[in-house]
Amino acid sequence: MEYPRLRIFTWHIHGSYLFYLSKGNYDLYIPVNDARSPGYYGRGETFPFGQNVYEVPAGEVINMDFDLILYQDDENYITDQFDILSVAQQKLPRIYLEHDPPTEHPTNTKHLVNDREVVLVHVTHFNRLMWDNHDQMTYVIEHGITDPGVGYSGHFKKGIVVVNHLPDRGRIVGLDIFEEVKEHVPLDLVGMGTEKIGLGEVLHPDLPAFISQYRFFFNPIRYTSLGLAICEAMMLGMPVVGLATTELAVTIRDGYSGFTDTNISGLINKMRYLLDYPDAAAEIGGNAREVARTRFNIARFTEEWENLFRKVIRMGVGQ
Repeated sequence: MEYPRLRIFTWHIHGSYLFYLSKGNYDLYIPVNDARSPGYYGRGETFPFGQNVYEVPAGEVINMDFDLILYQDDENYITDQFDILSVAQQKLPRIYLEHDPPTEHPTNTKHLVNDREVVLVHVTHFNRLMWDNHDQMTYVIEHGITDPGVGYSGHFKKGIVVVNHLPDRGRIVGLDIFEEVKEHVPLDLVGMGTEKIGLGEVLHPDLPAFISQYRFFFNPIRYTSLGLAICEAMMLGMPVVGLATTELAVTIRDGYSGFTDTNISGLINKMRYLLDYPDAAAEIGGNAREVARTRFNIARFTEEWENLFRKVIRMGVGQ
C-alpha cells in the first residue's frame, strides 16, 4: 500500500542528526530567519541535504500545512512554537525528540514535557532510563547513520578525539581526562571551539576521511547521550576506546569492538596496545564496523521514524 508523503515541521538543532533523519521517505520543513539564530539556520552550508529538506521563512510558517510537529529542544517547546506556529499548528500531532540525558540531576530530573498529547522520543535507552518521563507515551529510536564509503587505514600512530567546545564544557565531557591521557598517549582533538588545545573544526562531510587515518577513536566524555561521532567512527572500521558509562557501556563490547573501562590507567594501556599492534587494531575496528552496520543501519532508523510519525498521526495525538 502506498501512503501519501508526510510533511514534518522541525527546527535545525543538531545538524548531523537532522542530516541522517532527512534520509527517510518524508519531507522535512525547517524555519530560517535573517539572523540565522539557533534553530533558524535553515539548511546551512555544512551538510549535503537532499531535496526533501525545505527552508521556510519563519514568518511564512504559519501559512503552511504540516502533518506533524517535531520539537528537538526546550526552546522549541517553550518559546518557538508560540512564536511561529498558528494555534491550529500547535494542536497538530506532536513529538518531542530528546537528544540528551538529564543534566540537573542524573536520576531525579523530571522531563520538561508533561503532556500526554505529546509523544516523547529518546535517542538511547540510557536517556529513557535516567529521565523521569512522567507517564508520557515514550519511545526509543536508536541512531542511524550512512556508510561514508571511506575505509579505515589507521596509519597515524595516534588517537583522535572529536568533541565540540571541549575546553569550555569541562568535566562533563572529560576535559581533564583528555589532558591526563594526552600526557601518556599521542592524541589529536578536533571539533568546534577546540583551536586552543586541538586542531579546530573539521566539517562533517570531511570528517570520515580525516579521522580514518588515526589508529583509534577515543571518547573521554563522562556523561552524555551516545555521540554520533562514535557511531560514525565504528562505521569506518575504527576501534573505539571510551568510558564504560552511559550508552557506550552497551555499545562497545570490550576487547571485541573496542575497549571500555572506568579506570583511566587501564584505558591508557589499551590505547598503547592498539598503537603497538596495528593488525589487532584493524581487526577490532572491523568488528566495530559490523556492529555499526547492524545497530546503526540507516534504513532501520528512517523506517522506525516514518512508522512512528504515521502511528502518532493515526492516533490523532494533539488533536
